Amino acid sequence: MSDTPAIELRDVIKRFGETPAVDRVSLQIGDGEFFSLLGPSGCGKTTTLRMIAGFEYPSSGEMLIHGRSMATIPPHRRPVNTVFQSYALFPHMSVEQNVAFGLQMQRLPKQEIAPRVSEALELVRLGHLAQRRPNQLSGGQQQRVALARALVNQPEVLLLDEPLGALDQKLRKEMQLELKSLQHRVGITFIFVTHDQEEALTMSDRIAVMNQGKVLQVGSPTEIYERPTCRFVADFIGETNFIDGEVVESDGGYSSIVTPDGLRLRGLAPRTLPAGSAATLSIRPEKLRLTTLEQAGPEQVAALPVSVELVSYIGSDTRITVRLNEQRTLDVWEQNRRSTLDRNAYWQPGEQALLFCPPDNALVLAE
Repeated sequence: MSDTPAIELRDVIKRFGETPAVDRVSLQIGDGEFFSLLGPSGCGKTTTLRMIAGFEYPSSGEMLIHGRSMATIPPHRRPVNTVFQSYALFPHMSVEQNVAFGLQMQRLPKQEIAPRVSEALELVRLGHLAQRRPNQLSGGQQQRVALARALVNQPEVLLLDEPLGALDQKLRKEMQLELKSLQHRVGITFIFVTHDQEEALTMSDRIAVMNQGKVLQVGSPTEIYERPTCRFVADFIGETNFIDGEVVESDGGYSSIVTPDGLRLRGLAPRTLPAGSAATLSIRPEKLRLTTLEQAGPEQVAALPVSVELVSYIGSDTRITVRLNEQRTLDVWEQNRRSTLDRNAYWQPGEQALLFCPPDNALVLAE
């Protein structure tokens, strides 16, 4: 595996008119990495992918593939291939013919095309369907044909622009694992564009979270979820509780805030925040702990008294809304480890409890 990044963007800007769709993006994507560009619609992720593919050119900045500048290289001469949400398969051709089409356009000899097409179909586990037409395939099978058609050209980098968007939820989850497994087998760089946080967390080695044309954070799925560096990333990735307040103390990598209604809470601080500055404490619902007043142990001395307001049993976990005071509620998720149909085994609305907010699982973020 090469030490040279498969893809490198250096201070790339792309404007449409006066509006920057991509605003000073710098990224290095490793050889053989599954890398996702994640963000809401209009954040610049697809424009970034299109610049890598050569369908758009940067207004300024530099883009390299394996150390080679792409400034003057047209799309058809770049060592990349793209799979789109719309698979664009030829309905009158068989699976085998669809996969072979690109190689035929390159005028490769038939004796070279046949084994490459066969190998590509085996990679996506469709060798037994080579003679079928696209309308005889499921949505997931059509998507695998589009992948085989891209991989048969032996690209150095495969670009995927929301390729699972047309699939239903169950098939989408299956294809997430299929794509990750395929990337391991072929060993090339995958760059995946999605607005779906679960997709990105499931498949990626690293994720770049984008908003308004900027990259806000790059990291592993664990880093992005457990240690977001700003409120947008914390809010966009998964569910979280936000508590606004003012910093009263910072030491040893932690900060304490006080809320307008008098709550004092402590959490990890990605960067030191001066006393008096506005901040937000973020804590995931599954990181909060509830205990009954009778079962409270010594570690719950700093716990907050709450009342249970809403309880939703959803199978894998129970989602509880607790009320701290007239102004504030928080969400708590508890995994269902018990096997019981006894309704009284779970929290009930109106119960009094203690809420424990571990500082190591909370983050104090600048507003």
